[in-house]
Amino acid sequence: MTAPLLVAEGLGRHFDRSAAPALDGVSLRLHPGERLAVVGESGSGKTTLARLLLALETPDAGTVTLAGRPVRPGSPRSLRWFRRAVQTVPQDPARSFHPRIRVGDAVAEPLACLRVPGDHTARVAQLLVAVGLEPDAARRWPHEFSGGQRQRLAIARALAPRPQVLVADEPVSALDVVVRLQVVDLLREVSEAEGLALLVVSHDLGVVQHLAHRVLVLDAGRPVEEGPVGQVFGHPASPVTARLLDAVPTLAEVGS
Repeated sequence: MTAPLLVAEGLGRHFDRSAAPALDGVSLRLHPGERLAVVGESGSGKTTLARLLLALETPDAGTVTLAGRPVRPGSPRSLRWFRRAVQTVPQDPARSFHPRIRVGDAVAEPLACLRVPGDHTARVAQLLVAVGLEPDAARRWPHEFSGGQRQRLAIARALAPRPQVLVADEPVSALDVVVRLQVVDLLREVSEAEGLALLVVSHDLGVVQHLAHRVLVLDAGRPVEEGPVGQVFGHPASPVTARLLDAVPTLAEVGS
């Protein structure tokens, strides 16, 4: 197997020293082309972990590296290399686009901000087609699109600088079931087509079953189980995992 691309070692995060940590000793390795899901109940530390991996917060313990290079929050200029390599897909597509910016300009925004060379207009047209939209969608406004279409646009924007890693925190939770299936399929397709590593945070185990190769289960900020999705979901070793499986219907069941 190739060397891991995104690595977290012993991550810890405290928001209140008098309370239990939000994260405590979380480690993970994400390889090129791999899809890893992080699951857990509300308050388990999933979103905190994603924010640390995206260099949006500083860990109180542990390290994050990308291709062996240390990653910590800093100025936009100092993190430009990291933002080119690691992009995020938002949870709420309705809030991820400015209502007064045409979607073509919004999709091109990372290209301008990160000073990516090349023909940005051509790149936007290519991306729109890649996510199942017409190139002339670039001239339209965000309110003219459905929630599922806006999430497709958000994926296009994340792909714009040709990242190596996508981090998606609950990327389909704001969508209805049928559209959720379509967006999950799109994420899997673009990951495979581009050779992207994908880290998805989700409480929906159906999404995880459809999308991920491996799964990491968190409970109260600590890792309790990790392994291939079929193994972990088929034979859970932790009661936390078993409880999650009992409580959450699969995506296929919800859509039937």
